[in-house]
Amino acid sequence: MSKLGVVMVSHVPELVFGINRLLQEVAPDVSITFAGGTEEEGVGTSFEKILEAFEANDGDKLLAFYDLGSAKMNLEMAMEMSDKEVVLYDTAFVESSYTAAALLQAGASFEAIDEQLQPLKVK
Repeated sequence: MSKLGVVMVSHVPELVFGINRLLQEVAPDVSITFAGGTEEEGVGTSFEKILEAFEANDGDKLLAFYDLGSAKMNLEMAMEMSDKEVVLYDTAFVESSYTAAALLQAGASFEAIDEQLQPLKVK
């Protein structure tokens, strides 16, 4: 059975830091990592930071969430370079990362989490 983890990517370091703070309250035992902003801490995303978040996560199967479209592009590139299995969700960022973390904390399976995230898909 795979150990599941959560990875979040945001264009703004403070945004993803704040969401991580929220998630740590409901899921203290879940491996949650994040990448926010550019290498210079500006607004944007960093392929390198995303790869670091993948590697720092204790999970071998990662549930990945992002805020805006260009973050998705960098996530997809990082997924190709990582040895970990990454499932990328096109879902509401805060709600879906919170849902996944809370369900992981409760011991839910990947299938149960995936089912719960489907209604949060961005249309």
